[in-house]
Amino acid sequence: MFPVETISAKMLDYYVGRSDAIIIDLRDREEFRAGHVRGAVNIPYEEFDENEDFPRRKTLVLYCDRGGASMMAAKHLARRGYQTRSVIGGFQAYRGRNLVIS
Repeated sequence: MFPVETISAKMLDYYVGRSDAIIIDLRDREEFRAGHVRGAVNIPYEEFDENEDFPRRKTLVLYCDRGGASMMAAKHLARRGYQTRSVIGGFQAYRGRNLVIS
């Protein structure tokens, strides 16, 4: 069993700008351009398997639109030894101060 820690959308602000974390937005590129969390890296879920080479010392904080895809991706990465967090409710639940709207 590889547990994945879940965090609330509000907790995303805790990880923004931290050198020990990478925030990963799994939504498609168009959704990312329309709005995202400041500092997030966009890796669409469909392309995620091609981009699994992350620094091992960093916590990977994943979010998608509503939380399902980020949970699956976080579990996959946890099985490979990464420290992961999945955002409950995804981007739709985020109302924090680090919201970037285009």
